[in-house]
Parts: sequence; structure tokens; C-alpha cells
Amino acid sequence: MNEEDNATKNVCLTLRNLLKSVKCVAARVRDGESNESDGDFNLSNFWDTLNQAVRAVSQEATKVSLAFSKPPLPSQQDGEQLADSVLKSVLSLSTVYYWLPKSRGVSLRQQVRDATLQVLEGLTQLLEVIVTSPLQSLTQEQLMSTGGVWAACDRFTRLPQDNKAAVLLVLAGQSGIVKDAIEELEQALSEAHDPFGDVLEDEEEDGGEPRGDRDTYWSERDRRAVAACQGTMKAAAACLRKTAAAVRARGDAEAPQRAAQLDDLADGVKQISPGVDDLALCLYPPVDYSGADDHVSQLAALLKKVLAVVRSSHICGESELTWVQFLDGAVDHNLQKAKRLIGLAT
Repeated sequence: MNEEDNATKNVCLTLRNLLKSVKCVAARVRDGESNESDGDFNLSNFWDTLNQAVRAVSQEATKVSLAFSKPPLPSQQDGEQLADSVLKSVLSLSTVYYWLPKSRGVSLRQQVRDATLQVLEGLTQLLEVIVTSPLQSLTQEQLMSTGGVWAACDRFTRLPQDNKAAVLLVLAGQSGIVKDAIEELEQALSEAHDPFGDVLEDEEEDGGEPRGDRDTYWSERDRRAVAACQGTMKAAAACLRKTAAAVRARGDAEAPQRAAQLDDLADGVKQISPGVDDLALCLYPPVDYSGADDHVSQLAALLKKVLAVVRSSHICGESELTWVQFLDGAVDHNLQKAKRLIGLAT
């Protein structure tokens, strides 16, 4: 083996060792626990230090990408120094992440953890591309991987700064998904046409045999049952909107107990969009009445649970109590109506 081949082998080994180390740090961030105690923790200082650590990782990723984008290859000494510098920035980022205590809010910590992991996974991908590509050429994949690290680092500028903002982000995401599910079903209902609706509806109403294959359209009975289930879906959307407004107006993430109440609320509302989606899927032709009956009951129970959490938390003032009670009654009303019409349609 000539001297050039030996140098290339040594640089590759250095990169592979760095790659293993970054993967180990990422695994610890993914599964590890943060500080349990607030102590002298200062949230503003945390963000300042975290953003500095993120910028350092971004800069080191750029240096690595540039060093292996054209000849000559870094010497063994330069390669080791570069790897040490990258690893130092990665360890600094993970250390600062661990400063954030659970008492400041689990929702906030989860979003900071996800962003930190995205940076580490982006750096892992970049190193893998460099190791498996010709070491003295800048490939399109390497450019894209470098850009992926930059984008992951830029995400930190958009992260919620406290647990109140983190929970509002959860609520906004849930609201968007539920709104889309409701609108898609409404659009499908408005565009669908029952080809037998004008001809045979009277026969079916009089007790005649159900007509034809219903795999592609809603009968009038189907539509009445679906409309009743839509009432519960719309109650879910209203619950999310009202809860978000209450968190925005009255949410407090400073006291650990109140931050924990916001986390309890986030845990509940995270289940709403899957519940709405499960119900909506049962309502498309051919309507799955058994599934709709189960899922409308499950969604109603979930909404009542979330409303109970709102009622018992610090975000519930006198004005909030009014709509909590109203929605609680609306959920019961819509559930009874849905189950009655589902029963008539089957």
C-alpha cells in the first residue's frame, strides 16, 4: 500500500470513528433523561447557550463538508483535529439539552429533544455520505446532506420558548388535522351523487329491500347517520379551538404544577386527531356502521376527558367554564343522536 492509500485509509478510519461517536450521542439524547431539578436553572440563559451550541454544530458540519469536497485530503493530524472539533460541538449540544428540566414542561422538552435529534441525525447522514463517496469530490448527495444539517439547525429559531408555547403548537397541529378531515368529508359528501336517490328512495323508506351496491355512494339513510357523526367531529374542532384560546389567554408555564397541567392537556388533545380520522374513515362508502358506532363513542369519551382536564386546570376561568359545560352537553347530545341514527340505518 502506497503512502497516499495509507493516508486515505487513516482519514476514513477517523471519519468512521467520529460517525460511531455521533450515533452514540444521538442514542443517549433519544433515550436519556433530563435534569430532575430546577435548581438555579434560567430558561433565557438556556436558550442563549443552546443556540450557540447549535451554531457551533452547523459550522463544524460545514467545515467537514468543505474539507472533503475537493483535493487534497486533510492530513491525518488535520483530520483528527477536525473530528475532535466536531465531536466537541456535538457533546456540547447534547449537554446543554440535558440542562432543560422536566419541571419546565415535558411538551417543551420533547420538542427540543426532537430538534436536537434532527441535527444529530442530519450530521450522521452527512458523515455517512462522505465516508461512502469518493473522498475528493463534492457529490450532490453531500450538498443535500450539508443543507439538511443547516435546515435542522435553523429549526431552533422557530422552537417554542416555553411550555405554554409548546402546548399551543400541539393544539395548532391537532386543529389543522381535524379541520382537514372534516373538510375532506364535507367535500366528498357534496360531490357524491346517489344514482338511485330519485327513483328508489320511497321503496326503501317503505321497508323495501335495500338497493344495489353501496360501495361508491351514500344513501339518504347513510347521509343522516354520517351527518350525526359529523356533529361529534365538529365538537372536537370546537374543543381544540376553545382550548387553544384558553391556553393563550390564561396558560402559565412558570410554576411546575401549572406546566404539568399543560402537559396533561397536551397528552389528551394528541389523541383527538387520530380519533377523528378513525371515525371519518368509517363514514366513507361503504359506511362501516359497526366501526362508526365504536369510534364515535370513543371520540366522545375522549372529548369529555379533555374537557374534564380543562375544567380542573388553571386555564379554566369563569368564561371558560361556560363553554366547557356547553361542549360537554353538546358531545352527549351528538353522541346520542349519532348512535340512534346509526341504529336506524343498520
